[in-house]
Amino acid sequence: MSRRSKKSKGNLFLIVIAIIVILGGVGYILYNKIIYSNNKAKVVLKDKLDVEINEEVMLSTFIKEIKNGEILNKDDKVDTSKLGKKKIKLDIKDKNNESDNFSFDINVIDKTSPKIEGKSELSTYVGSKIDLLKDVKVSDNSLEEISAKVTGEYDINKAGEYKLKYEASDSSNNKSEMDFVLKVISDPNNRTFTTSKGFSGKVVNGVTYIDGYLIANKTYNLPSSYGPGLLSSTRDAFNKMQGDAKAVGFNLYIGSGYRSYYDQKYIYNNYVARDGQAAADTYSARAGHSEHQTGLAIDVCDYGVAACVSSGFDNTAQAKWISDNCYRYGFILRYLKGKESVTGYMYESWHLRYVGVDLATKLYNNGNWIALEDYFGIDSKYS
Repeated sequence: MSRRSKKSKGNLFLIVIAIIVILGGVGYILYNKIIYSNNKAKVVLKDKLDVEINEEVMLSTFIKEIKNGEILNKDDKVDTSKLGKKKIKLDIKDKNNESDNFSFDINVIDKTSPKIEGKSELSTYVGSKIDLLKDVKVSDNSLEEISAKVTGEYDINKAGEYKLKYEASDSSNNKSEMDFVLKVISDPNNRTFTTSKGFSGKVVNGVTYIDGYLIANKTYNLPSSYGPGLLSSTRDAFNKMQGDAKAVGFNLYIGSGYRSYYDQKYIYNNYVARDGQAAADTYSARAGHSEHQTGLAIDVCDYGVAACVSSGFDNTAQAKWISDNCYRYGFILRYLKGKESVTGYMYESWHLRYVGVDLATKLYNNGNWIALEDYFGIDSKYS
């Protein structure tokens, strides 16, 4: 082989080596993101320069390697409170103790979904209101105030188990979901119904309301624990009626107002012992069925009438005045003559029930009283 050919091969070998070195160096630079080099100190960044919003990081988080020097501010905390690119400054000291600085960009992003905390199962009774979001909390790394919403279909008036979701999303459109179950339970003490006249009825913890008015009769009872006392609305209305009655010569007073479940039980049992249950049921309510327990009913008497809270009061001038005027104060004559089969009780000219002026005026009906049961389309019968 000639000397020339050996020389050519040697040159080619050197060229190949040079190319490898150059490409390797370029590859090293590209792969390792060398951002600073002054032939003395060299800094290499990590591949990932993204950071989540409000994430706690230090400048050193982004540094992969430093040679022949040190970064003086590597422990500085980085402000990541705003989305987008953020410029980071490096304070560098090389091995010769010479200082310099350099900067690079990081990217503050938000790819984290909100966190939803809530109960996986809720329950309520048929017809009872429930706030499905009451105990739900949503947090997010963006520190935004985020509210959850409920998706899925359910019927609060129909018993069953309903599979629903809580959903929440932040301003970066990161979304979260949480499954939960709503159990709507049938309960005679918590239910809804519609009367024959189309009025909405609701039983809440054993207390019945029709069109918002509390009802207590032979069909609809009160729990033994219910006991508000004589309500101020009843007392205030009577005081006003009492004052106006006095102006025309009557001296009215409340002969019997609020009675507890146990007071009524005692009274009713005494009547049963005296007259028998069938007779007692025509003029006295069983415990839990008395309007006096509502705090809305009163037996009205007059100091000038000896026969009070009895049929002897029926034909008095006071009874007529009460019948003609009590509606003006929000009272109704509750147990009407000729309506014993409707109300469930004998005529009582002295028994008034407070319902408010609006309904009382409708039931007064220009002097032709309408029974509460007839108006709402309900009955009054013991089951």
